[in-house]
Amino acid sequence: MAGAEDGPGQQPEVDEDEAAYCRRWGAQHAGARELAALYSPGKRFQEWCCVVLCFSLIAHNTVHLLLLAHWEHTPLVMLGVVAGALIADFLSGLVHWGADTWGSVELPIVGKAFIRPFREHHIDPTAITRHDFIETNGDNCLVTLLPLLNMAYKFHTQSPEVLEQLYPWECFVFCLIIFGTFTNQIHKWSHTYFGLPRWVVLLQDWHVILPRKHHRIHHVSPHETYFCITTGWLNYPLEKMGFWRRLEDIIQGLTGEKPRADDMKWAQKIK
Repeated sequence: MAGAEDGPGQQPEVDEDEAAYCRRWGAQHAGARELAALYSPGKRFQEWCCVVLCFSLIAHNTVHLLLLAHWEHTPLVMLGVVAGALIADFLSGLVHWGADTWGSVELPIVGKAFIRPFREHHIDPTAITRHDFIETNGDNCLVTLLPLLNMAYKFHTQSPEVLEQLYPWECFVFCLIIFGTFTNQIHKWSHTYFGLPRWVVLLQDWHVILPRKHHRIHHVSPHETYFCITTGWLNYPLEKMGFWRRLEDIIQGLTGEKPRADDMKWAQKIK
């Protein structure tokens, strides 16, 4: 699906075969247009609220963590950063795999609100590059609100002595939250081939965050591998273990549901 990875805004001349391809995949795909139209004002309002609350809490908790910092915390904090990145990567893969593989856009509440973007993304991978900051990050901010609120509550209710003991753990949790909050922004950058800040490109090149070439592997139909989209560090080992396929076999055996059936339904829409 190399054509689906082209940068946004490019309008090269195409022959008839390429034109047919563009009608099947991308913004002109019938399923992609239908899915994009399901993005509602109510969903937009929810995303705005979540982004504002989330980043307000991130700022609040960052200040408190800095005020509590001591040099002797450094080794455990560094360990927490790495552990937070690894766990966030695994969780991003678990959520991505679950939403890609199971469920339907027709499900009440969660279908249009949360599964719809995953279906749209496979038939129009560059749609995410046209989403603004709110649409890109609103759902992740919703997920991280509760742990951020819990952390803020501790800062205002626990004694300095208790907070001193909890500090390495809270740094780990905070790093996990930060990686989780920015997972979809990192995912968006992995589809953006023009105009990225130099520091983002460097982080991708150093594989600190999900690299662009690495993420292309997932976008080879039928989208059944390399689901981790925060750093991508766990994609290779999980693939070698056959982790996702084993989970799918277990769930299919228990439920009779076929993996990615709803995804294929939307991909096959032609009008």
